[in-house]
Amino acid sequence: MRTLIYTAFVSLDGVIDSPGGGTEAHRSAGWTFKDIEFLPEAYELKGRETEEATALMFGRTSYEVFSPVWPDMVEFAALKELPKYVVSTTLGQDALVDNWGDITILRSLEDVVKVKETDGGPIFIHGSATLAHSLSDAGLIDRYHLLVFPVLLGAGKRMFSDTDKDKQMLKVAESETYANGITKLVYDVVR
Repeated sequence: MRTLIYTAFVSLDGVIDSPGGGTEAHRSAGWTFKDIEFLPEAYELKGRETEEATALMFGRTSYEVFSPVWPDMVEFAALKELPKYVVSTTLGQDALVDNWGDITILRSLEDVVKVKETDGGPIFIHGSATLAHSLSDAGLIDRYHLLVFPVLLGAGKRMFSDTDKDKQMLKVAESETYANGITKLVYDVVR
């Protein structure tokens, strides 16, 4: 069984949308780079994720934002040839880029379960708020890698849905707070 890991930059009030720029109509777009000192050690987790990833998963919107940019970025060269999964009921094969490794469209959460049941290493989910909501609500996420920023944004897409669902316990696997106020929180989902 493969491990499904959701990774996010998140504000203290749970906003995950537009951390690096204005892809959404979010008044605080780019909030990870505003007013917070850059410290390389606070982003060590991101480098480790790049080394550990054996596949990536996206929702349609995040795929459409990342696919024109990430294939040619030096920072993401190690991810270029990894298999990618896009969970979407509307994305067509003709919308897939051809310079970013093998890309498979998954049409349902059942398809995600089938991928999880295959042999292989961790699958990382970047961005993809709507997908994260669905996967979390269905109990399909195994681990969370969060970099929590010391900011309250008030508006934007939240990391978790407000669905009334059963309580889900988490176990801290790692935590550290850095001098710039960013806190790394790695949680395993307790099953």
